[in-house]
Amino acid sequence: MNALSLASQPEPHEAGYSRQRAWVEVDTDAIARNAATLATGLAPGCQLMAVVKADGYGHGAVPVARAALAGGASSFGVATLAEGVQLRRAGITAPVLVLGNLIHPDELRSCLRWQLMPTLSGMREALLCQNLAAAAGRPIGVHLKLDTGMTRLGVDWQEGPRLVAAIAELADVQLLGVYSHLANADAAPADDDSITPCQVQRFASVLAALRQQQLDAGCRHLANSAATLRGPDFHYDMVRVGLALYGHSPALHLAAASALQPAMQLRARVSLIRSVPAGIGVSYGHRFRTSRPSRLAVVSIGYADGVPRQLSGQIAVLHRGRRLPQVGAITMDQLVLDATDAPDLDVGEVVTLLGQDGDQQITPADWSQRCQTIPWEILCGFKHRLPRLPLGAH
Repeated sequence: MNALSLASQPEPHEAGYSRQRAWVEVDTDAIARNAATLATGLAPGCQLMAVVKADGYGHGAVPVARAALAGGASSFGVATLAEGVQLRRAGITAPVLVLGNLIHPDELRSCLRWQLMPTLSGMREALLCQNLAAAAGRPIGVHLKLDTGMTRLGVDWQEGPRLVAAIAELADVQLLGVYSHLANADAAPADDDSITPCQVQRFASVLAALRQQQLDAGCRHLANSAATLRGPDFHYDMVRVGLALYGHSPALHLAAASALQPAMQLRARVSLIRSVPAGIGVSYGHRFRTSRPSRLAVVSIGYADGVPRQLSGQIAVLHRGRRLPQVGAITMDQLVLDATDAPDLDVGEVVTLLGQDGDQQITPADWSQRCQTIPWEILCGFKHRLPRLPLGAH
């Protein structure tokens, strides 16, 4: 979203929303631009998978998917069966890969029904897919995941060629891709990163063995957002982009690799303003006491909405290009600001917790650094009682 003053931004009720206490704005045009920017930087012939799991990292999976398609994405990655079905019910027909393990026959049968591609981590699921597809009278497309060092999902990389050969013998199972996941791709250049080169070498060795045995790997993919931004050596046939699609770099040293635009803004309304003397305790535990006669503003958002309680007293909000400090403990539904230096702030006005206001910006990384987590967790933490307000043409 462009750096506009808050007064020039549409109110939620102007887009069909009733007046809200707090909400998330999603700039779908920024999503489309980010997808286009990322696609432009890919190796020739490489495709862009938009990862829209966890409700599009909290942005709303369906509007994100539509915007990503407009920007050049050709497929989608989701974590669960329900997330894939949601895209299909919304009329999205592009290929969808379920990145999580599906182990029950009913789940794999639903993949066949909704034309979703399950990830295989072993032969058991491959045989289930064969039986289900044969009974349905139509083939099922799958991707095989190799564990090259993440030590999570996937078949041991050394078993990859044998498993690909076994899947090739299944008449109704189509191996559409082979992939792995990097555990340390966001490591800084100064770090002693022996993990990524080892994983890349293992992945490459499996692909070489498949070529030697004349086995078709289908679409080969390895890169997450960090590896995508690191360069074409990681790109293969497709990249799987999550965080970067939403306008955030997975590491500071990769921020200059592309011109990404944050797509999310978190806003809330002031519900009460009160004046108090010096020495007054604020919120639970009175961790903060006023050091001067103060003007306090209560804002209708809290940790039940996804503002971490660990950030109490560590963050600020934006109002007309100024930073107003948050004071006292963040509570379930409310937080308090010190608005003493903002005499024009009034009840009903809107403040920005994440996003842009004038020339000031607050990012998920600003929060994650203060509560010792990662931007991914911040973005995925905003609860569904916060309405998502899509802004943009896509």
